[in-house]
Amino acid sequence: MADWVIIVDDDETNLKMAGHILSRAGMRVTAMKSGEALIRYVEDKDLPDLILLDIKMPGMDGFETLARMRQIKRAKKLPVIFLTADEKDQTEAKGLTAGAMDFITKPFVPEILTIRVRNTIDLDHLQRDLAAEVDKKTRENERLFLHVVSALASAIDAKDTYTNGHSSRVADYSREIAERFGYEDKQLEEIFMMGLLHDVGKIGIPDAVINKPAKLTEEEYDTIKNHPVLGARILGKIKERPSFQRGARWHHERYDGKGYPDGLSGTDIPEEARIIAVADAYDAMTSHRSYRAPLPQGVVREEIENGIGTQFDPEFARIMLSMIDEDTQYRMKEE
Repeated sequence: MADWVIIVDDDETNLKMAGHILSRAGMRVTAMKSGEALIRYVEDKDLPDLILLDIKMPGMDGFETLARMRQIKRAKKLPVIFLTADEKDQTEAKGLTAGAMDFITKPFVPEILTIRVRNTIDLDHLQRDLAAEVDKKTRENERLFLHVVSALASAIDAKDTYTNGHSSRVADYSREIAERFGYEDKQLEEIFMMGLLHDVGKIGIPDAVINKPAKLTEEEYDTIKNHPVLGARILGKIKERPSFQRGARWHHERYDGKGYPDGLSGTDIPEEARIIAVADAYDAMTSHRSYRAPLPQGVVREEIENGIGTQFDPEFARIMLSMIDEDTQYRMKEE
């Protein structure tokens, strides 16, 4: 498919000359006479490979036109070469600062016009291909990382006879709360993985303590309570994802400051940890234990409601309540 160039110039002669030169070089050319016409066009029409934009035009000049175009999301990265009869250094500097990729002076030299247009289009295509390849590899690495995290979460859950699937459910509930709160895709992915890894510190807790069917001694309970610190220490080694340790260390803090390990309260507790705390408590009540089945939904709802402002952040607890109210078949529990 031929490269497509839009030329914007209020001078009919310049439009015809540039169009003739580029057409002879095998390019598709569209001519426009004003910046206003270009802005209307790029708002909802197919986009060209390149725009040749005259600087001095009545109405919107080239600088204003480029600034307006950069505010249009779909045209934000469209390559632009300025056309100008002004060879002053400050004009060129202003144009490059505004985001133009090159300058071509008038009157046109056919070979230079063709070469610069072709080179700019080739460079833009190369950059786009490279960016696409980087995005592809990044997504592949993130998928691989998620698989590793999921495997680690499964290993954590396997230590506890009575918490099969706990980490993945907490991750799911945390992501749903965060999405309703307004988190965007990258943040949702982050809190999902934080939920998967919130109990990673249990790897360092003896199985006999985790799976003890009888009441824990004070010493054993203190051992269990150390898992947030152990988890933060483990996840702190992942320098690329410093947020992971926040969920692990502080998901047992309480909004009223009576939690552990640091006795943080209110908004001093990291936001992600406040979300995970609600999700974690909900799953604990709706999962099988050695001494009971999942609690009735009404009891769970009442416990969450009673914990507003004491155990839980009020906003995230209320989001959890709305999720419970929508779950009329009580599907959000361990099967």
